[in-house]
Amino acid sequence: MYKILRAILFLFPAETAHYVSMNALRFLCAIGFKKIISLLFSPRPSGLSWNLVGLNFRNPVGLGAGFDKNAKYLRELEALGFGFIEIGTVTPLPQDGNDKPRLFRLPIDKALINRMGFNNEGVKVIAMRLQKWRAKNPHSKLIIGGNIGKNKVTPNDDAWKDYEICFKELHHYVDYFVVNVSSPNTPGLRELQEKGSLRKILRHLQMINNGKAISRPIFLKIAPDLSEAQVKDVVDLANEINLDGLVVANTTISRDGLSEASLKNDREPGGLSGKPLFNKSTSLLRSISEETNDSLPLIASGGIFSAEDAREKFAAGASLIQVWTGFIYEGPGIVKKIVRGL
Repeated sequence: MYKILRAILFLFPAETAHYVSMNALRFLCAIGFKKIISLLFSPRPSGLSWNLVGLNFRNPVGLGAGFDKNAKYLRELEALGFGFIEIGTVTPLPQDGNDKPRLFRLPIDKALINRMGFNNEGVKVIAMRLQKWRAKNPHSKLIIGGNIGKNKVTPNDDAWKDYEICFKELHHYVDYFVVNVSSPNTPGLRELQEKGSLRKILRHLQMINNGKAISRPIFLKIAPDLSEAQVKDVVDLANEINLDGLVVANTTISRDGLSEASLKNDREPGGLSGKPLFNKSTSLLRSISEETNDSLPLIASGGIFSAEDAREKFAAGASLIQVWTGFIYEGPGIVKKIVRGL
């Protein structure tokens, strides 16, 4: 059934299809179909709940950042059974992101290329939306992560200030944070993955966190394109400052693994996600897990489409998994399929 719907949606530009489908789902939930949608797509409660960094996840399958940038679809995504949702990337000031078109499908390879550029409504609007969600759904078991970044116009030397603003504004409303310094679509952002820059940002956030009545786990999202030396620096820093965990990994600027047809027909710049990223991100995941002796919580992201993919990520050291491109290609039943398979 979803294959037919996907074929129709793929006739439209990718962003248009995203908003049409999610707003249609929102409409169905608003007129009383949420329970039916949950029965159809949400996995039944089982022994597959997860406890990590002091949080109880109803299942280990989450939705990665970038899908619900502005926390508009939490009710709908909860109905589809996700164990956790990562909103954002959120920046202090609203920004439009890069010019459209900026999201491209590569169906032959089950991949996407995006150069969105942190388009979002800004932290104050999103914090207010989360406040309303929490007030309206006090018994929800959905774990919400806040993925935070810097505005495009903010110099790297002042980036720590942007992360501080987002951290303070969202702290009361999210369950954990992800510091995003690894998107390839904000000029100069990946320079912040260098050890000195990372230490400054993360230490500052930890200091603020320690002053709160309730501290929030802080994860760092890294690129799959790091050199061995950079990976070692990240691991060393994570151990040095007792970081809560890593998200492995963001999109890649590499085009390895793409078919000749995709390479020939699509030369769009941006971050590549989906199946071609699976092996690269899994290899990085395994390397970090071995380097840390499985002591550092790792959220795996990159090319997960099935329970078999999920099992491979867990075998490589993942504590939780996130889907994104797989959700686009496999449809609303992906969480149920993976949880059943696990």
